[in-house]
Amino acid sequence: MLVHQILKAKSTEGVVTITPDASVTDAAKMLSEKRIGTVVVSSDGKTAEGVLSERDIVREVGKRGPVCLSETVGSMMTADPVTCSLEDSADSVLRKMTDGRFRHMPVVENGEMVGIVTLGDAVKARLQEVSMEKEALEGMIMGF
Repeated sequence: MLVHQILKAKSTEGVVTITPDASVTDAAKMLSEKRIGTVVVSSDGKTAEGVLSERDIVREVGKRGPVCLSETVGSMMTADPVTCSLEDSADSVLRKMTDGRFRHMPVVENGEMVGIVTLGDAVKARLQEVSMEKEALEGMIMGF
């Protein structure tokens, strides 16, 4: 399954972004209100400059205490995130996520973000593929 098929199956309204100059507190509020695990950091809402996840925030609060919540998103984000294209396969997305140990990947086409794929999205797509392959093989076996 390809990324554009995964995005088509999702019921989302685009990519949630926050500017790098916003506070980490604002980012945490956004993550909580929207019930998401990661926000894409973008000055213009079109290009992915970085990502900030719940884990990033918790890790820093654990290390330095709540003082880090008043810092900017840009100071805490993971810069230059790994991205994928609409034509990438679920397998390649899973491989990149596993190798990089992250769970969210912006989808970029012609230099602009067009969506975001999560680890759960990619696993779900892969499971659907495996299920279809299983059914096809069972059909071939039963046909003989």
